[in-house]
Amino acid sequence: METSTPTAARIRNFLIVLAAIALSVAMALGLRTQNTGVSLNEMSAASTPLEVALTNGKPTLMEFYANWCTSCQAMAPELKSLKDSYGDRVNFVMLNVDNEKWLPEILHYRVDGIPHFVYMDQKGNAIAQAIGEQPKSIVEDNLIALSTGSNLPHAQSIGQTSEFSAPVSANPGDPRGHGSQVVEKS
Repeated sequence: METSTPTAARIRNFLIVLAAIALSVAMALGLRTQNTGVSLNEMSAASTPLEVALTNGKPTLMEFYANWCTSCQAMAPELKSLKDSYGDRVNFVMLNVDNEKWLPEILHYRVDGIPHFVYMDQKGNAIAQAIGEQPKSIVEDNLIALSTGSNLPHAQSIGQTSEFSAPVSANPGDPRGHGSQVVEKS
């Protein structure tokens, strides 16, 4: 014995279709927000080489990042926008912590969480650091101060980070360690 009428069945089917459409739209929007459209690899390739930044007389914002770092990915669109605005006055340097080439810099700046930002004056001297996700307004305030030679208003700030351990050998003869006795974490 069927308890639903043809009208009730149509209403039920209509509600199921509406729910399916709503879920599809929500999923599409959710996937779109996950993809920033800004590639860290492309940003890195377009960044100023470190050797150039240290010698061209412009102040520098150096970022230690990794492609797997969700905080780095989240900040990428804002940093690209800031580079578009301030790239003529400030060098933007990106160093991937997964590239052993940058191990001396990773150790020198004591990178233990990413993103890790180093603000450098026009002579290449580090004047401030920030670790973790930073609001665009804070980075922008610092870039304005950096480009005018003023004191940075937001120095030494810490935000959300992705953990990172430098792959340093405990072997004192390892040239990557520069004589340090740092032990690898297991």
